[in-house]
Amino acid sequence: MSDILKQILDSKRIEVATARQMRSEAELLREARSRKDIRGFSRAIEDKIAQGKPAVIAEIKKASPSRGVIRADFHPADIATSYACHGAACLSVLTDVQYFQGGYDHLRQARAACTLPVLRKDFLIDPYQVIHARALGADCVLLIAAALEPARLRELEAVAIDLGMDVLVEIHDRSELDAALTLQTPLLGINNRNLRTFQTRLETTLELLSDVPAGKRVVTESGILQPSDVDRMREHGVQAFLVGEAFMRTEDPGTALHQLFFERP
Repeated sequence: MSDILKQILDSKRIEVATARQMRSEAELLREARSRKDIRGFSRAIEDKIAQGKPAVIAEIKKASPSRGVIRADFHPADIATSYACHGAACLSVLTDVQYFQGGYDHLRQARAACTLPVLRKDFLIDPYQVIHARALGADCVLLIAAALEPARLRELEAVAIDLGMDVLVEIHDRSELDAALTLQTPLLGINNRNLRTFQTRLETTLELLSDVPAGKRVVTESGILQPSDVDRMREHGVQAFLVGEAFMRTEDPGTALHQLFFERP
């Protein structure tokens, strides 16, 4: 595990312990169960692909530990609206405050601004965080195989399913794939960025494809920067994409999304 990932996870343990002191899990669970506004995240991806289009999970992210501030002029609702108008299937919203300058209100604002399903993008290590995701309005949660033991992966997935949410499980190598395949979710994110070295290789997705069984929907993450990258993935049967930083650095993220995925000569 990389030093930065270990540092983030250590911070999350403190964050969860502090949150529990401020609000009980039972109270949070009541709020999560009271919400009846779930949007089908996996279904939105499949609907877009059924139309013959790439399914884009468009990310809303202000900063990252490795890149610093990515977008200083940051308005989640405006970004979400732009994405929705330009063909995104779903949204991904960073909620980590300490390392990504995210926030819970970012998710609330983005979801309120459009009808797209929303993924809570964070480092989830405890059922409390999964429950909190639904209380915030998330329709899907990210589980990172590099950060969780297989038993904990299954535990957090069970909590998400019980609350009606979808799960995107993220992997980077074969050992993480084996752990991910013990889950029920069809959504399998392959991160082309190594969380240990931060090197990005599109070959990471392509090299793992042959080991992915039928019934799983591969979502390629990181490193999709130009139309030829999209074409390369689609030629190999990858139809779902999670992209953020490439859009966040542009004046209008939705226009950038459309140019990358939907404008062809």
